[in-house]
Amino acid sequence: MKKNIAIVAGGDSSEYVVSVKSGNNVLSAIDTTIFAPWLVQIRNGEWIVLQNNIKIADVDKGNFSFPLNGETIRFDYAYIIIHGTPGEDGILQGYFEMLGIPYSSCGVQSSALTFNKYFCNNYLKSLGIAMANSVRVLQGETWSADSIVAELGLPLFVKPSAGGSSFGVTKVKKTEDLPVAIDKALNESPEVLIEQFIDGAEFTNGVVRIGNEKIVFPVTEVLPKNEFFDYEAKYIPGMAEEITPARISPELTAKVQALSAKIYDLCNCSGIVRVDYILKGETFYFLEINTVPGMTATSFIPQQIKAMGLSVTDILTRIINDGLKAK
Repeated sequence: MKKNIAIVAGGDSSEYVVSVKSGNNVLSAIDTTIFAPWLVQIRNGEWIVLQNNIKIADVDKGNFSFPLNGETIRFDYAYIIIHGTPGEDGILQGYFEMLGIPYSSCGVQSSALTFNKYFCNNYLKSLGIAMANSVRVLQGETWSADSIVAELGLPLFVKPSAGGSSFGVTKVKKTEDLPVAIDKALNESPEVLIEQFIDGAEFTNGVVRIGNEKIVFPVTEVLPKNEFFDYEAKYIPGMAEEITPARISPELTAKVQALSAKIYDLCNCSGIVRVDYILKGETFYFLEINTVPGMTATSFIPQQIKAMGLSVTDILTRIINDGLKAK
């Protein structure tokens, strides 16, 4: 009998639309000869099962099941593809842990740590990972634009400490523009991370551990047509050139792949993650780690999987089977 696999998408952040696209892409990649995939959409407390974009049932949150034709369908596994809360910050992970349902992403502690950019950065920095200097601003806190600029210089980046897809991110070139940028970021998160600008090229690569095997994906070089890799550059075709494998030396490729594998272990990650960097000289500066990376048709991870000569279906099948085996 086929195992019932929940593709859990949606969420309560600005990344909802991206998550829905990722969810549909993952759903279409699941091998239906082995599994019975179901799309579960979460939004503002409503949990529903969709079929062909039509609601067919509400999810029973007590045991993560739903009624269908007089039967109760219980999910055997959850593939979390919610970018942002509650799928990337440890909340859903805790729910599935309590129910004893295996899931695809990092665990509770790892998700909570990596979701908060400020805490994650300081943790990794203490372990010798190179990154930009930064300042944190909390909602309601008094701060001085002049002091921040004196410490970090210009230009600088202002971003929500908890968030993704470049929502609320601003590149600030003038001190007088900093207050507006901070307010914009505070609309996405009660904490704001203000980072020193590092002038370099952007690179990213994925990592996954399946059983005892750790697979480090090919590196992607990112060349946005906008000033930085913002939401438009990420999700509108033609707004960025993404080259996989990256046009860097074998030595630099091996260096960043080893760094990604190290960060994966330091953060105690599980499932597919993606680590982003700026390369200046021969140093890769850590930008962030995405523990539920995008899986849309234009996302990096599907590109990198394809560059390995594999399909998303191949990788998902192995991830899910490994999770079910460990149950």
